[in-house]
Amino acid sequence: MAKLTARGVETAADGLHADGGNLYLKVVGGSRSWVFRWKRDGKVRQIGLGSVKDRSLKEARELAAKLRHALLNGEDPAAVYARLSGKGERIPTFAEAAAMLIEAKRPGWRNAKHAQQWENTLRDYVLPKIGKLTPQAVTVEHVLSVLRPIWTTKAETASRVRQRIEAILDYCAAHGWRDDYNPARWRGRLKALLPEPSKVKRIQHQPALPYVRVAEFYRKLTERPGMAARCLEFILLTACRSGEARGATWREIDFETKLWTIPSERTKTGKEHVVPLSEPALALLRSLPRMEASPYVFFAPRGGMLSDMAMTATIRRMHADDLAAGGQGFLDPASDRIITAHGLRSTFRDWAGETTHHAREVIEHALAHQLKDKAEAAYARGALLAKRRALMDDWARFVTRPAGVVVPLPVREHAKMTS
Repeated sequence: MAKLTARGVETAADGLHADGGNLYLKVVGGSRSWVFRWKRDGKVRQIGLGSVKDRSLKEARELAAKLRHALLNGEDPAAVYARLSGKGERIPTFAEAAAMLIEAKRPGWRNAKHAQQWENTLRDYVLPKIGKLTPQAVTVEHVLSVLRPIWTTKAETASRVRQRIEAILDYCAAHGWRDDYNPARWRGRLKALLPEPSKVKRIQHQPALPYVRVAEFYRKLTERPGMAARCLEFILLTACRSGEARGATWREIDFETKLWTIPSERTKTGKEHVVPLSEPALALLRSLPRMEASPYVFFAPRGGMLSDMAMTATIRRMHADDLAAGGQGFLDPASDRIITAHGLRSTFRDWAGETTHHAREVIEHALAHQLKDKAEAAYARGALLAKRRALMDDWARFVTRPAGVVVPLPVREHAKMTS
């Protein structure tokens, strides 16, 4: 095999050109850089050694020789390169690298919501399992330990989690903190180990409580202490998403107009959503303590935002306590699974659609759903606030009614769309 020459480095065509000793010249368009490639566990791995502008052929060969020596001694070339290239005295953990990537990408993201979504999914699913590992230590088995529990039950979330792990590990490889072998990559990696996302990406209905039991659930919820229980009350009374309630700040609440305005960067649709607040919802807000150092309405013990797991844990305790007291627990009869905070939105939707006179577009707008029909969507952007307030007031009366009391509501009429 002919070795590279200084002239050859300058004139080589696009592609990967071997120099020997695991050193390669990578040419892509006008970019020319050095690559160190090796095989481990039957897989080819590589790390970048910098641009030819920054490192001469002689310097690249000297560095490659050191990495080859480390490889023969059983060391990790990526870790050795990070140490030799002065990229810091220590390699960051996966969690630290994730935070660096988010900060690097933040200026280019459409809004703050995108960064928050990254942080939330990493916090809830990834960092507890692999956050303390160095990037090079993350293996396929580690990635699978994150994905398998949610791959079929939360298909959309799982796909995003996989993509984010892959992006973080690519970021680490670009900085020399690990080799180029990415265990989170779909093609050639996880595709052989997990079912296709399209096969599991069917609608996964969140376990929901039958609306006939919602008042019972509400009464037992109000008896429980803790901010997570209060947040669940608010979710139930407003039919909002868990993340919207957990991230609510006092600046978003207007007690005079009785409105909660969720800014566009915190909504799933990317559009501002205004929620009419019923009297029970307002009374709940007025009863809450405030933490001077925290902007959140429903703050965690240290002032940050409550986690989604806090909501889940509260419902699970309620279920267990109800069973222990001789009750039915709080299961979705269709799936026999414990209900979820998100499932309370389905409870509201079933109640509104099956027992009330409120028009479908009003109900869908209350849930901040995007309407597929353009004419209907245009109508929904009109003066629906008063109609949605009436809907939420009806819902609050139904939820907060005393035991044994039936709330009379008009039989639902099939309202025609306004042209």
